[in-house]
Amino acid sequence: MPDSFASSFDTFGTHAEYVYRVAEGQTPAQGIEQVSTSWQRCANMYGVNPVDNAAPRILTHQEIKDLREPLEDLALSAQQEIDRLYGLVRQAGYTILFCDTTGVAVEHRGEDAEANRFEYWGTWLGGVWSEEIEGTNGIGTCIAEERPVTIHRGQHFRSRHINLSCSGAPVFGPHGRLMAVLDVSAIDPALSESAHALTGALTVMSARAIEERFFREQFRSDWIFAIALPEGRPGMLLAVDGNQRIVGANRTARGSLLLDDQRLRVGVNLWSVFDRNNALFHRKDQTDIPIQLTLAGSDATCLALVTPPDNAVRSTTNAALHARPRLDLLATLRPTAPPIQARGGVSPGAMRRLREYVEAHLSESIELREQEHVGPHGFHTVGDRTRLRILGPKPLNTSFPSDARDDAPGVSMVTTSVVDYAASGPNLHPIWLISWTRYLARGRAVQDIDAARPRDHWPPDDATGPAPDR
Repeated sequence: MPDSFASSFDTFGTHAEYVYRVAEGQTPAQGIEQVSTSWQRCANMYGVNPVDNAAPRILTHQEIKDLREPLEDLALSAQQEIDRLYGLVRQAGYTILFCDTTGVAVEHRGEDAEANRFEYWGTWLGGVWSEEIEGTNGIGTCIAEERPVTIHRGQHFRSRHINLSCSGAPVFGPHGRLMAVLDVSAIDPALSESAHALTGALTVMSARAIEERFFREQFRSDWIFAIALPEGRPGMLLAVDGNQRIVGANRTARGSLLLDDQRLRVGVNLWSVFDRNNALFHRKDQTDIPIQLTLAGSDATCLALVTPPDNAVRSTTNAALHARPRLDLLATLRPTAPPIQARGGVSPGAMRRLREYVEAHLSESIELREQEHVGPHGFHTVGDRTRLRILGPKPLNTSFPSDARDDAPGVSMVTTSVVDYAASGPNLHPIWLISWTRYLARGRAVQDIDAARPRDHWPPDDATGPAPDR
Protein backbone atom coordinates (compact mmCIF):
# COMPACT_ATOMS: atom_id res chain seq x y z
CA MET A 1 0.00 0.00 0.00
CA PRO A 2 1.53 3.41 -0.93
CA ASP A 3 2.59 5.38 2.13
CA SER A 4 0.54 8.37 0.93
CA PHE A 5 -2.56 6.17 1.10
CA ALA A 6 -1.67 5.04 4.62
CA SER A 7 -1.28 8.61 5.81
CA SER A 8 -4.63 9.62 4.34
CA PHE A 9 -6.38 7.30 6.82
CA ASP A 10 -4.35 8.12 9.93
CA THR A 11 -7.34 9.12 12.04
CA PHE A 12 -9.92 6.80 13.54
CA GLY A 13 -12.85 8.43 11.80
CA THR A 14 -11.59 8.44 8.22
CA HIS A 15 -10.14 4.93 8.54
CA ALA A 16 -13.28 3.38 10.05
CA GLU A 17 -15.53 5.06 7.49
CA TYR A 18 -13.50 3.64 4.62
CA VAL A 19 -13.45 0.15 6.22
CA TYR A 20 -17.24 0.15 6.34
CA ARG A 21 -17.53 1.21 2.70
CA VAL A 22 -15.23 -1.58 1.51
CA ALA A 23 -17.01 -4.09 3.75
CA GLU A 24 -20.28 -3.09 2.08
CA GLY A 25 -18.85 -3.81 -1.38
CA GLN A 26 -17.19 -0.60 -2.57
CA THR A 27 -14.24 -1.21 -4.88
CA PRO A 28 -11.13 -0.99 -2.70
CA ALA A 29 -8.38 1.49 -3.45
CA GLN A 30 -4.90 0.44 -4.54
CA GLY A 31 -3.14 -1.25 -1.64
CA ILE A 32 -6.37 -2.46 -0.05
CA GLU A 33 -7.31 -5.15 -2.60
CA GLN A 34 -5.32 -7.86 -0.78
CA VAL A 35 -7.12 -7.21 2.52
CA SER A 36 -10.60 -6.35 1.26
CA THR A 37 -11.83 -9.95 1.62
CA SER A 38 -10.58 -9.99 5.21
CA TRP A 39 -12.30 -6.67 5.93
CA GLN A 40 -15.58 -8.07 4.62
CA ARG A 41 -15.11 -11.20 6.70
CA CYS A 42 -14.44 -9.20 9.87
CA ALA A 43 -17.45 -6.92 9.38
CA ASN A 44 -20.02 -9.33 8.01
CA MET A 45 -19.07 -12.67 9.61
CA TYR A 46 -17.43 -11.72 12.90
CA GLY A 47 -19.07 -8.36 13.62
CA VAL A 48 -15.80 -6.71 14.65
CA ASN A 49 -16.19 -3.00 15.39
CA PRO A 50 -13.44 -0.99 13.63
CA VAL A 51 -13.76 1.95 16.06
CA ASP A 52 -13.56 -0.17 19.24
CA ASN A 53 -10.56 1.18 21.15
CA ALA A 54 -10.13 -1.73 23.59
CA ALA A 55 -6.61 -3.12 23.92
CA PRO A 56 -5.98 -6.70 22.79
CA ARG A 57 -6.32 -9.24 25.55
CA ILE A 58 -3.16 -10.55 27.24
CA LEU A 59 -3.57 -14.07 28.69
CA THR A 60 -2.31 -15.16 32.10
CA HIS A 61 0.86 -17.25 32.47
CA GLN A 62 -1.21 -20.35 33.25
CA GLU A 63 -3.37 -19.84 30.17
CA ILE A 64 -0.25 -19.41 28.06
CA LYS A 65 1.28 -22.57 29.53
CA ASP A 66 -1.82 -24.61 28.73
CA LEU A 67 -1.93 -23.39 25.13
CA ARG A 68 1.81 -23.83 24.60
CA GLU A 69 1.90 -27.45 25.74
CA PRO A 70 0.66 -28.97 22.42
CA LEU A 71 3.29 -26.86 20.61
CA GLU A 72 6.15 -27.55 23.00
CA ASP A 73 8.20 -29.69 20.62
CA LEU A 74 7.76 -27.27 17.73
CA ALA A 75 8.48 -24.23 19.92
CA LEU A 76 11.71 -25.79 21.20
CA SER A 77 12.74 -26.72 17.67
CA ALA A 78 12.08 -23.14 16.53
CA GLN A 79 14.24 -21.44 19.18
CA GLN A 80 17.37 -21.12 17.06
CA GLU A 81 15.54 -19.64 14.09
CA ILE A 82 13.51 -17.24 16.26
CA ASP A 83 16.73 -16.02 17.89
CA ARG A 84 18.39 -15.59 14.50
CA LEU A 85 15.46 -13.57 13.14
CA TYR A 86 15.29 -11.40 16.24
CA GLY A 87 18.99 -10.64 15.88
CA LEU A 88 18.25 -9.22 12.44
CA VAL A 89 15.27 -7.00 13.38
CA ARG A 90 15.96 -6.08 16.99
CA GLN A 91 17.64 -2.76 16.28
CA ALA A 92 14.60 -1.61 14.29
CA GLY A 93 12.38 -2.02 17.37
CA TYR A 94 10.48 -5.12 16.24
CA THR A 95 8.99 -7.79 18.45
CA ILE A 96 8.62 -11.41 17.39
CA LEU A 97 5.54 -13.46 18.27
CA PHE A 98 5.27 -17.21 17.78
CA CYS A 99 1.56 -18.00 17.90
CA ASP A 100 -0.68 -21.06 17.95
CA THR A 101 -3.55 -21.53 15.51
CA THR A 102 -5.93 -19.53 17.72
CA GLY A 103 -3.68 -16.48 17.39
CA VAL A 104 -2.21 -16.55 20.91
CA ALA A 105 1.47 -15.63 21.27
CA VAL A 106 3.04 -18.55 23.18
CA GLU A 107 6.66 -17.49 22.54
CA HIS A 108 8.10 -14.02 22.00
CA ARG A 109 11.19 -11.89 21.62
CA GLY A 110 11.37 -8.19 22.46
CA GLU A 111 13.05 -5.60 24.67
CA ASP A 112 12.00 -6.26 28.26
CA ALA A 113 12.43 -2.57 29.04
CA GLU A 114 9.58 -1.88 26.58
CA ALA A 115 7.31 -4.65 27.90
CA ASN A 116 4.57 -2.30 29.16
CA ARG A 117 4.39 -0.51 25.82
CA PHE A 118 4.27 -3.77 23.87
CA GLU A 119 1.57 -5.15 26.17
CA TYR A 120 -0.53 -2.03 25.63
CA TRP A 121 -0.44 -2.68 21.89
CA GLY A 122 -0.87 -6.43 22.36
CA THR A 123 2.43 -7.36 20.69
CA TRP A 124 3.75 -9.37 23.63
CA LEU A 125 3.64 -12.83 25.15
CA GLY A 126 0.02 -13.91 25.65
CA GLY A 127 -1.43 -11.44 23.14
CA VAL A 128 -4.56 -12.73 21.38
CA TRP A 129 -4.62 -11.87 17.67
CA SER A 130 -7.35 -13.97 16.10
CA GLU A 131 -9.10 -12.26 13.20
CA GLU A 132 -12.47 -12.88 14.86
CA ILE A 133 -11.46 -10.63 17.76
CA GLU A 134 -8.92 -8.12 16.43
CA GLY A 135 -9.97 -7.92 12.80
CA THR A 136 -7.49 -7.93 9.93
CA ASN A 137 -3.92 -8.33 11.24
CA GLY A 138 -0.73 -10.16 10.37
CA ILE A 139 -1.38 -13.10 12.67
CA GLY A 140 -5.14 -13.65 12.50
CA THR A 141 -5.41 -13.12 8.75
CA CYS A 142 -2.45 -15.43 8.17
CA ILE A 143 -4.32 -18.12 10.13
CA ALA A 144 -7.58 -17.49 8.26
CA GLU A 145 -5.99 -17.61 4.80
CA GLU A 146 -3.03 -19.93 5.51
CA ARG A 147 -0.61 -17.76 3.56
CA PRO A 148 2.06 -15.15 4.35
CA VAL A 149 0.43 -11.82 5.16
CA THR A 150 1.83 -8.33 5.63
CA ILE A 151 -0.53 -5.75 7.16
CA HIS A 152 0.85 -2.21 7.14
CA ARG A 153 -0.80 0.53 9.17
CA GLY A 154 -4.18 1.44 7.57
CA GLN A 155 -4.61 -2.06 6.14
CA HIS A 156 -5.63 -3.17 9.64
CA PHE A 157 -9.37 -3.49 10.21
CA ARG A 158 -9.46 -1.87 13.63
CA SER A 159 -8.55 1.81 13.66
CA ARG A 160 -6.71 1.31 16.94
CA HIS A 161 -4.02 -0.65 15.09
CA ILE A 162 -3.19 1.84 12.33
CA ASN A 163 0.19 2.60 13.91
CA LEU A 164 1.21 -1.07 13.67
CA SER A 165 3.01 -2.92 10.91
CA CYS A 166 3.09 -6.71 11.13
CA SER A 167 4.05 -9.65 8.93
CA GLY A 168 2.86 -13.18 9.65
CA ALA A 169 4.07 -16.37 7.98
CA PRO A 170 2.42 -19.77 8.42
CA VAL A 171 4.35 -22.70 9.87
CA PHE A 172 3.03 -26.00 8.52
CA GLY A 173 3.78 -29.27 10.30
CA PRO A 174 5.12 -32.53 8.84
CA HIS A 175 1.49 -33.56 8.28
CA GLY A 176 0.96 -30.54 5.99
CA ARG A 177 -1.46 -28.74 8.31
CA LEU A 178 -1.06 -25.34 9.93
CA MET A 179 0.66 -25.57 13.32
CA ALA A 180 1.75 -22.03 14.13
CA VAL A 181 2.35 -18.50 12.85
CA LEU A 182 5.61 -16.57 13.05
CA ASP A 183 5.01 -12.83 13.27
CA VAL A 184 7.23 -9.75 13.29
CA SER A 185 5.57 -6.52 14.46
CA ALA A 186 6.60 -2.90 14.84
CA ILE A 187 4.89 0.07 16.51
CA ASP A 188 6.18 2.90 14.34
CA PRO A 189 3.88 5.27 12.38
CA ALA A 190 6.90 6.51 10.41
CA LEU A 191 7.85 3.04 9.17
CA SER A 192 7.59 2.87 5.40
CA GLU A 193 5.83 0.02 3.67
CA SER A 194 8.90 -0.78 1.59
CA ALA A 195 11.07 -1.07 4.70
CA HIS A 196 8.57 -3.37 6.37
CA ALA A 197 8.26 -5.48 3.21
CA LEU A 198 11.89 -6.54 3.66
CA THR A 199 11.06 -7.73 7.15
CA GLY A 200 8.13 -9.71 5.77
CA ALA A 201 10.45 -11.58 3.40
CA LEU A 202 12.77 -12.47 6.29
CA THR A 203 9.78 -13.74 8.28
CA VAL A 204 8.74 -16.10 5.48
CA MET A 205 12.29 -17.46 5.16
CA SER A 206 12.46 -18.10 8.90
CA ALA A 207 9.06 -19.82 8.97
CA ARG A 208 10.14 -22.18 6.19
CA ALA A 209 13.37 -22.95 8.03
CA ILE A 210 11.37 -23.79 11.17
CA GLU A 211 9.14 -26.13 9.14
CA GLU A 212 12.11 -27.90 7.59
CA ARG A 213 14.03 -28.35 10.83
CA PHE A 214 10.98 -29.81 12.57
CA PHE A 215 10.28 -32.12 9.60
CA ARG A 216 13.85 -33.42 9.70
CA GLU A 217 13.67 -33.98 13.44
CA GLN A 218 10.47 -36.00 13.10
CA PHE A 219 11.96 -38.21 10.35
CA ARG A 220 15.56 -38.39 11.52
CA SER A 221 15.69 -42.17 10.97
CA ASP A 222 14.66 -41.89 7.30
CA TRP A 223 16.24 -40.58 4.14
CA ILE A 224 15.29 -36.92 3.61
CA PHE A 225 14.91 -35.60 0.06
CA ALA A 226 14.99 -31.79 -0.25
CA ILE A 227 13.78 -31.08 -3.79
CA ALA A 228 13.90 -27.77 -5.64
CA LEU A 229 10.88 -26.52 -7.57
CA PRO A 230 10.92 -23.91 -10.36
CA GLU A 231 9.89 -20.26 -10.22
CA GLY A 232 10.81 -19.68 -6.60
CA ARG A 233 8.15 -22.02 -5.24
CA PRO A 234 8.77 -23.53 -1.78
CA GLY A 235 10.81 -26.73 -2.00
CA MET A 236 9.50 -30.22 -1.41
CA LEU A 237 10.57 -32.42 1.51
CA LEU A 238 10.13 -36.19 1.38
CA ALA A 239 10.95 -38.77 4.05
CA VAL A 240 11.80 -42.18 2.56
CA ASP A 241 12.24 -45.33 4.65
CA GLY A 242 14.68 -48.22 4.16
CA ASN A 243 12.23 -49.96 1.83
CA GLN A 244 12.32 -46.91 -0.46
CA ARG A 245 8.75 -45.93 0.40
CA ILE A 246 7.70 -42.30 0.89
CA VAL A 247 6.44 -42.13 4.47
CA GLY A 248 6.46 -38.37 5.02
CA ALA A 249 5.91 -35.27 2.88
CA ASN A 250 5.70 -31.57 3.63
CA ARG A 251 2.80 -29.42 2.48
CA THR A 252 4.42 -28.52 -0.84
CA ALA A 253 5.18 -32.16 -1.68
CA ARG A 254 1.66 -33.26 -0.72
CA GLY A 255 0.15 -30.72 -3.09
CA SER A 256 2.60 -31.32 -5.93
CA LEU A 257 2.59 -35.14 -5.78
CA LEU A 258 -1.03 -35.65 -4.63
CA LEU A 259 0.01 -37.34 -1.40
CA ASP A 260 -2.23 -37.57 1.67
CA ASP A 261 -2.12 -39.18 5.10
CA GLN A 262 -3.76 -42.40 3.93
CA ARG A 263 -1.28 -42.99 1.08
CA LEU A 264 1.67 -42.14 3.30
CA ARG A 265 0.55 -44.55 6.02
CA VAL A 266 0.65 -47.37 3.46
CA GLY A 267 3.87 -46.06 1.94
CA VAL A 268 4.28 -44.81 -1.63
CA ASN A 269 7.03 -46.32 -3.75
CA LEU A 270 9.58 -43.56 -4.38
CA TRP A 271 10.26 -44.97 -7.84
CA SER A 272 6.63 -44.63 -8.86
CA VAL A 273 7.24 -40.87 -8.64
CA PHE A 274 10.80 -40.58 -9.94
CA ASP A 275 12.97 -42.61 -12.30
CA ARG A 276 15.08 -45.10 -10.38
CA ASN A 277 18.55 -44.30 -9.11
CA ASN A 278 19.96 -47.66 -7.99
CA ALA A 279 23.18 -46.43 -6.45
CA LEU A 280 21.58 -43.89 -4.12
CA PHE A 281 20.49 -46.19 -1.29
CA HIS A 282 23.75 -48.15 -1.34
CA ARG A 283 25.75 -45.17 -0.10
CA LYS A 284 27.39 -45.86 3.25
CA ASP A 285 28.62 -42.37 4.16
CA GLN A 286 26.57 -39.85 6.11
CA THR A 287 27.18 -36.80 3.93
CA ASP A 288 24.48 -35.06 1.92
CA ILE A 289 24.15 -36.30 -1.66
CA PRO A 290 23.33 -33.83 -4.47
CA ILE A 291 21.44 -35.58 -7.26
CA GLN A 292 19.19 -34.87 -10.21
CA LEU A 293 15.78 -36.55 -10.22
CA THR A 294 13.59 -37.17 -13.26
CA LEU A 295 9.83 -37.30 -12.80
CA ALA A 296 8.47 -40.64 -13.93
CA GLY A 297 6.69 -40.43 -17.24
CA SER A 298 8.26 -37.14 -18.29
CA ASP A 299 11.51 -35.42 -19.17
CA ALA A 300 11.13 -32.96 -16.28
CA THR A 301 14.07 -32.93 -13.89
CA CYS A 302 14.71 -31.29 -10.54
CA LEU A 303 17.72 -30.91 -8.29
CA ALA A 304 17.65 -32.54 -4.89
CA LEU A 305 19.80 -32.87 -1.81
CA VAL A 306 19.48 -36.25 -0.10
CA THR A 307 20.34 -36.62 3.58
CA PRO A 308 20.97 -40.20 4.79
CA PRO A 309 19.33 -41.39 8.02
CA ASP A 310 20.81 -40.25 11.30
CA ASN A 311 22.08 -43.57 12.61
CA ALA A 312 24.96 -42.16 14.60
CA VAL A 313 25.13 -42.02 18.38
CA ARG A 314 22.89 -39.15 19.38
CA SER A 315 24.37 -35.92 20.68
CA THR A 316 23.13 -32.36 20.75
CA THR A 317 25.69 -31.32 18.14
CA ASN A 318 24.97 -34.25 15.82
CA ALA A 319 21.23 -33.73 16.08
CA ALA A 320 21.51 -30.02 15.27
CA LEU A 321 23.73 -30.65 12.25
CA HIS A 322 21.51 -33.41 10.90
CA ALA A 323 18.33 -31.32 11.26
CA ARG A 324 19.70 -28.05 9.87
CA PRO A 325 17.61 -26.66 6.97
CA ARG A 326 18.93 -27.28 3.47
CA LEU A 327 16.19 -26.07 1.12
CA ASP A 328 17.86 -22.68 0.77
CA LEU A 329 20.98 -24.44 -0.57
CA LEU A 330 19.21 -26.02 -3.53
CA ALA A 331 19.85 -23.08 -5.86
CA THR A 332 23.59 -23.70 -5.54
CA LEU A 333 23.46 -27.46 -6.11
CA ARG A 334 25.30 -29.32 -8.82
CA PRO A 335 24.44 -33.01 -9.17
CA THR A 336 27.34 -35.42 -8.72
CA ALA A 337 26.57 -37.15 -12.02
CA PRO A 338 23.99 -36.80 -14.79
CA PRO A 339 21.05 -39.17 -14.61
CA ILE A 340 21.47 -42.48 -16.43
CA GLN A 341 19.59 -42.45 -19.69
CA ALA A 342 17.77 -45.65 -20.47
CA ARG A 343 18.47 -47.30 -23.83
CA GLY A 344 15.69 -49.45 -25.15
CA GLY A 345 12.91 -50.73 -22.94
CA VAL A 346 9.76 -48.77 -22.29
CA SER A 347 9.08 -45.14 -21.53
CA PRO A 348 9.19 -43.87 -17.91
CA GLY A 349 5.49 -43.03 -18.00
CA ALA A 350 4.55 -46.50 -19.20
CA MET A 351 6.82 -48.06 -16.59
CA ARG A 352 5.19 -46.02 -13.84
CA ARG A 353 1.75 -47.25 -14.94
CA LEU A 354 3.09 -50.80 -15.01
CA ARG A 355 4.44 -50.53 -11.45
CA GLU A 356 1.10 -49.23 -10.23
CA TYR A 357 -0.78 -52.04 -11.99
CA VAL A 358 1.44 -54.81 -10.63
CA GLU A 359 1.34 -53.42 -7.08
CA ALA A 360 -2.46 -53.25 -7.19
CA HIS A 361 -2.86 -56.82 -8.53
CA LEU A 362 -0.22 -58.81 -6.66
CA SER A 363 -2.78 -61.19 -5.20
CA GLU A 364 -4.63 -61.75 -8.48
CA SER A 365 -4.09 -63.59 -11.72
CA ILE A 366 -2.35 -61.44 -14.29
CA GLU A 367 -3.40 -61.92 -17.88
CA LEU A 368 -1.06 -60.64 -20.58
CA ARG A 369 -2.39 -59.85 -24.03
CA GLU A 370 -0.49 -58.84 -27.09
CA GLN A 371 -1.90 -55.68 -28.61
CA GLU A 372 -0.71 -53.71 -31.55
CA HIS A 373 0.44 -50.65 -29.65
CA VAL A 374 -0.19 -50.71 -25.93
CA GLY A 375 -0.38 -53.72 -23.64
CA PRO A 376 -2.99 -54.22 -20.91
CA HIS A 377 -0.72 -52.58 -18.33
CA GLY A 378 -0.13 -49.47 -20.40
CA PHE A 379 3.32 -50.21 -21.86
CA HIS A 380 4.36 -50.47 -25.47
CA THR A 381 4.64 -53.88 -27.10
CA VAL A 382 6.06 -52.88 -30.46
CA GLY A 383 9.25 -51.08 -31.36
CA ASP A 384 11.17 -52.41 -28.34
CA ARG A 385 11.99 -55.84 -27.03
CA THR A 386 11.61 -55.90 -23.30
CA ARG A 387 11.71 -58.59 -20.65
CA LEU A 388 9.58 -58.24 -17.54
CA ARG A 389 10.22 -60.60 -14.64
CA ILE A 390 7.57 -60.48 -11.90
CA LEU A 391 8.40 -62.32 -8.70
CA GLY A 392 5.45 -62.59 -6.34
CA PRO A 393 5.06 -64.00 -2.83
CA LYS A 394 4.02 -67.25 -4.50
CA PRO A 395 3.98 -68.42 -8.11
CA LEU A 396 1.71 -66.21 -10.12
CA ASN A 397 -1.34 -67.81 -11.71
CA THR A 398 -0.57 -66.33 -15.08
CA SER A 399 -2.83 -67.03 -18.03
CA PHE A 400 -2.29 -66.20 -21.68
CA PRO A 401 -4.64 -65.81 -24.61
CA SER A 402 -5.48 -69.10 -26.29
CA ASP A 403 -3.75 -68.10 -29.50
CA ALA A 404 -0.43 -67.35 -27.79
CA ARG A 405 2.46 -69.50 -29.05
CA ASP A 406 5.85 -70.18 -27.53
CA ASP A 407 7.49 -68.55 -30.49
CA ALA A 408 5.17 -65.55 -30.53
CA PRO A 409 7.17 -62.31 -30.35
CA GLY A 410 4.97 -60.92 -27.62
CA VAL A 411 4.63 -63.57 -24.91
CA SER A 412 6.56 -66.52 -23.57
CA MET A 413 6.52 -68.28 -20.19
CA VAL A 414 9.72 -69.02 -18.30
CA THR A 415 8.17 -70.48 -15.12
CA THR A 416 4.88 -70.11 -13.32
CA SER A 417 6.44 -67.38 -11.20
CA VAL A 418 8.57 -65.67 -13.82
CA VAL A 419 6.86 -64.06 -16.78
CA ASP A 420 8.73 -63.02 -19.89
CA TYR A 421 6.97 -60.31 -21.81
CA ALA A 422 8.90 -59.36 -24.93
CA ALA A 423 8.04 -57.18 -27.86
CA SER A 424 10.57 -57.49 -30.63
CA GLY A 425 11.84 -54.68 -32.80
CA PRO A 426 13.64 -55.51 -36.04
CA ASN A 427 16.58 -53.17 -35.44
CA LEU A 428 17.06 -53.68 -31.70
CA HIS A 429 19.90 -56.11 -31.07
CA PRO A 430 20.24 -56.38 -27.27
CA ILE A 431 17.44 -57.63 -25.05
CA TRP A 432 17.10 -55.27 -22.13
CA LEU A 433 16.13 -56.97 -18.93
CA ILE A 434 13.91 -54.99 -16.61
CA SER A 435 14.22 -56.69 -13.26
CA TRP A 436 12.26 -56.06 -10.11
CA THR A 437 14.68 -55.55 -7.25
CA ARG A 438 13.77 -55.44 -3.65
CA TYR A 439 10.43 -53.85 -2.84
CA LEU A 440 8.04 -54.66 -0.04
CA ALA A 441 4.36 -54.00 -0.60
CA ARG A 442 1.78 -55.09 1.91
CA GLY A 443 4.05 -57.91 3.06
CA ARG A 444 4.80 -59.21 -0.43
CA ALA A 445 8.38 -59.34 -1.69
CA VAL A 446 8.38 -57.99 -5.21
CA GLN A 447 11.33 -56.93 -7.25
CA ASP A 448 11.22 -53.35 -8.47
CA ILE A 449 12.40 -51.79 -11.72
CA ASP A 450 16.16 -52.01 -12.10
CA ALA A 451 18.57 -50.90 -14.83
CA ALA A 452 18.53 -52.61 -18.20
CA ARG A 453 20.99 -55.43 -18.87
CA PRO A 454 22.06 -56.69 -22.30
CA ARG A 455 21.38 -60.17 -23.57
CA ASP A 456 24.79 -61.60 -22.84
CA HIS A 457 24.20 -60.99 -19.12
CA TRP A 458 21.45 -63.61 -19.25
CA PRO A 459 20.64 -65.52 -17.17
CA PRO A 460 20.57 -63.62 -13.86
CA ASP A 461 21.36 -65.70 -10.80
CA ASP A 462 17.73 -66.32 -9.88
CA ALA A 463 16.30 -66.88 -13.36
CA THR A 464 15.03 -70.18 -14.68
CA GLY A 465 14.40 -71.11 -18.25
CA PRO A 466 16.11 -69.94 -21.41
CA ALA A 467 16.39 -66.43 -22.67
CA PRO A 468 13.87 -65.82 -25.44
CA ASP A 469 15.04 -65.91 -29.01
CA ARG A 470 15.73 -62.70 -30.79
